[in-house]
Amino acid sequence: MANKVAHNRCLSITQTSSNVEPRRLGKCINNTQLLITDVLALKSVYHKFHYRPITVRNCRQETLNAAELNTSELVELLQKSAVEHLTTYRQLQARDFGSVATIVTTDFEALHAYKRGDYQRCLLLSTQNVRKLLYATGMAAVATHPMFIHMFDDDIVSLTALTLIADRKCWDTPANAGIALLTLSLYLMTKCQLKLRQSVTSLVQTLDYIEVARIKYPANWTLDHLILKMSKRKILAYIT
Repeated sequence: MANKVAHNRCLSITQTSSNVEPRRLGKCINNTQLLITDVLALKSVYHKFHYRPITVRNCRQETLNAAELNTSELVELLQKSAVEHLTTYRQLQARDFGSVATIVTTDFEALHAYKRGDYQRCLLLSTQNVRKLLYATGMAAVATHPMFIHMFDDDIVSLTALTLIADRKCWDTPANAGIALLTLSLYLMTKCQLKLRQSVTSLVQTLDYIEVARIKYPANWTLDHLILKMSKRKILAYIT
């Protein structure tokens, strides 16, 4: 709420006059913890009125020059913003449906950590999620529709594309319209263990988890079975 109030105050000031002093706008955001969306909005405001660059500091992000964002920084900010909102969505799911399904809330955070190359963080989150989901009777999934596909790595994107080439109606089947969170967590766990050169013992344990999941899933969960098979082959290729 504080962020929204600060943002609205900034907009009201800039709408008053195009000659407003940057110092007055700066007072609105001083000592305020901004969300990523607030930073993007402020950048737009400063660009419109040709103000000099400002620097915004936030405990969840690096120092940011709001008037000099390049494309890669903008993409990173948008991805962080998406992860924040998707994580909130998971938290609401856990609150409302946690009594009928096992819902983890850090799957999108783990995906983003992997994409950033923070394999240690991704491994920690994914391992926690696997242990929570392995024997769960119900779980959520991550959609494989185009708006989510950029969150996955090349292997999953390619595998998803191949399933569509083989059967264009694949996404019409609910079981193949997403990836079960256990499947995704096992895949991320596998990739991070390989990236970090984990011990053979830990990789063998992951193979056991994969086998449990494989037996657990119905036969028509085609995409999940393919991802598990790919994860298994990656481990076996590494340890043999």
